[in-house]
Amino acid sequence: MSWLGAIAILSATTIFGFEWAKRVRERPKKLRELKVTLQALEAEIMYGSTPLHEAFLHIGRPLKEPLSTFFLTISDRLAEGELSVQEAWDIQLAVLAKETSFKMGEIEVLRQFGATLGRHDKEHQQKQIQLTLAHLNREEKEARDIQERYEKMCKSLGVLMGLLIVILLM
Repeated sequence: MSWLGAIAILSATTIFGFEWAKRVRERPKKLRELKVTLQALEAEIMYGSTPLHEAFLHIGRPLKEPLSTFFLTISDRLAEGELSVQEAWDIQLAVLAKETSFKMGEIEVLRQFGATLGRHDKEHQQKQIQLTLAHLNREEKEARDIQERYEKMCKSLGVLMGLLIVILLM
């Protein structure tokens, strides 16, 4: 019976370590996806002269969760006309922060970007998108550095913590 418990403890901590490593690995991927999405938004605004609610709809459809829901929900809220762009953006940004592994730095960059959406002409909007992309590039580089440093450690730590607990309980 004690071997069964030891295997259960080791399995649980190993799974925890691998899930922790997955969150570390997913952050740079999601940041890259977000950057590509903002570039698509820039193209919609600059070359398509698309209203924001339609632009969010166009860029949100091909995305994976949770970014897809983020942009599609903003589009729906803007189409209803009850909220401003900034209000809809901020509400969905709070949801996105809970659903992703984005850090406060990325969320703050996106919050500042949302405050400028729909308030300026095309050229100024393009500059804001470029500024946001520059900030997200910096955050992505930091996320890749963290991934390189800590991904293997998270996996190993899960296994080693399980072994430590099993040894202490024996």
